[in-house]
Amino acid sequence: MKLTDLKPNPGANKRRKRVGRGPGSGHGKTATRGHKGQKSRSGGLKDPRRFEGGRSTTLMRLPKRGMQGQVPGEIKRPKYQGVNLRDLARFDGEVTPEVLVQAGILKKGYRLKVLGEGEAKPLRVVAHAFSKTALEKLKAAGGEAVLLAPSPEGQAPKEA
Repeated sequence: MKLTDLKPNPGANKRRKRVGRGPGSGHGKTATRGHKGQKSRSGGLKDPRRFEGGRSTTLMRLPKRGMQGQVPGEIKRPKYQGVNLRDLARFDGEVTPEVLVQAGILKKGYRLKVLGEGEAKPLRVVAHAFSKTALEKLKAAGGEAVLLAPSPEGQAPKEA
């Protein structure tokens, strides 16, 4: 057997259908597209995921509620991430958002809200917000809750 003797199995290589090549080809004139209409034109169909045949789309027909955002972009709101007291139990002394970011508990760019699930230790916790139960448990355990200023620049700690 030689390389020149090799050939693909019968039916493995199928020739491409060449349409629009005259009447002798059997696929001339309309090139299997039928007569007239949107599907026969070049450019074909509009996106079938969105286009509903020319009627007003579902999204446009639904009522719009709430604030739609501003022209330059979305409305900037502070993003809070809740951290439970049980997650703070492994720390000693003072717990700040920076410490929690380094420990991988708090995502960078989020404000810290301390939630009251779990047992509290006598810690000094610096955060942007506290739940009522978290405050009560911290005070009962002999800890201290320090509230950070809400403005992003110049976060001077305030006593809670």
